Amino acid sequence: MRFISDKLHLPTFALTFAIGIAGGFVGKFIHLPLPMLLGALLAVAVPALGGWRPMGHPMQFPMTLRMLFVPVIGVAIGGNFSPAILAQVRDWWPSLLGIAVFIPVAHVLSFRAVRATGLVDPVTAFFGTAPGGLIETVQMGEEMGGDPAMLTMLQFLRLIVTLVSVPIFFSVMSGHMVGSAGGASLDRAPMTLADLPWLIGSGVIGGWLGWKFKMPGGMVTGPIVVSALVHLAGLAQGSPPGWLVGFTQVVIGTSLGVRFAGMALSRFWLAIRLAALSTSLAMTLAVACAFALAGFVDEPPAAVFLAFAPGGLIEMSLIALSLQMSIVYVTAHHALRILLAVAVARALAHRLAK
Repeated sequence: MRFISDKLHLPTFALTFAIGIAGGFVGKFIHLPLPMLLGALLAVAVPALGGWRPMGHPMQFPMTLRMLFVPVIGVAIGGNFSPAILAQVRDWWPSLLGIAVFIPVAHVLSFRAVRATGLVDPVTAFFGTAPGGLIETVQMGEEMGGDPAMLTMLQFLRLIVTLVSVPIFFSVMSGHMVGSAGGASLDRAPMTLADLPWLIGSGVIGGWLGWKFKMPGGMVTGPIVVSALVHLAGLAQGSPPGWLVGFTQVVIGTSLGVRFAGMALSRFWLAIRLAALSTSLAMTLAVACAFALAGFVDEPPAAVFLAFAPGGLIEMSLIALSLQMSIVYVTAHHALRILLAVAVARALAHRLAK
């Protein structure tokens, strides 16, 4: 399976991006939850999955462009740090401990459910159901003899299933669409020219540090750390404007949509059934954890659920931004989730090998 062609064809890229932008605005017009991201994702994914090859090339989007915009989300999240929030961190230990239990339990339950179908081999089922660390778990599974195409699809579709279902869940529960304004509404003051060099520096330096030290989700967690320090020190007051956050959502949605290019439909439907099975188990467990732990961490159950949901760090953080919901709390738990998911998969892999 090939997510994107080896060489970038600029006219095809331009058309793909234009479709993603149009999809974002259509999503906003019809009031999709998280519209700029989901609208772009759906607009690009449907023709890509259908095998459309504009100008003889698969729909494509350079991942380097995604990496240039991802730090915007980190800088926006870091802008929500304040001394008052830092004072709350010591109260989060019950849910941080809870996620350390949640990860292995969710992984084992999902693995056994997918393996019970008999539709994939044990190695592919095991690494394909890890609730985090897409790149790392696919690599480990391939090294142990798993099916790399199915592994990639299972892990990628875990993100997609979570990304689509979580905003819909919150929209149903709250009675209004998540992020329906098209961008995240931020509590920080509007960005000024004086803030601009500090925010750009936070994104550039933070992204480099995240990459250099291999932080989980480094291109977003690095800028979070640097932006948080800049805002806590009072060097900047504002955050990236809503239109830039919205444009970044289009970039992320388009980059996710092109990954459906080259997927065989029969394999896609099998993978999405298995991913839906494993993800629904993890989501059900996340709901149980949310109601069990909310009273201990002084956070609403919705925030705890979002912190435990098995989606991507960037995507779940965007939902938290759109909901104005405990952004720092959610992001911290997802960074830990990625670390634990990879560590647990590596530790349990030895038992699987035996």
